[in-house]
Amino acid sequence: MGEYLYKLIPYRKDFIDTITAEENQILSEHYSYLEQLLETKELVLAGPCLDGSLGIVILRTQSFERAESLMNEDPSVVKGVMSASLHPYRVSLMQSE
Repeated sequence: MGEYLYKLIPYRKDFIDTITAEENQILSEHYSYLEQLLETKELVLAGPCLDGSLGIVILRTQSFERAESLMNEDPSVVKGVMSASLHPYRVSLMQSE
């Protein structure tokens, strides 16, 4: 089992300020997709920077290939509103509830 971070970058700098209805729908699909990964326990955490510059998704999966597949199946990537890059990652510290 390994941890992986994928970084999402909007395809234009003013994406958050100029989002279209279609793009908003894609982001809704992206959110639903991440909720599914949370249910299957493959998602550790996810969220955007509030300035709209990027988002991160941290996965815990069996392999780099599985993480890459999950990243490439993300609707925001599939539908071209975000570019993504995958990096091996390690959660070293995390607050417990």
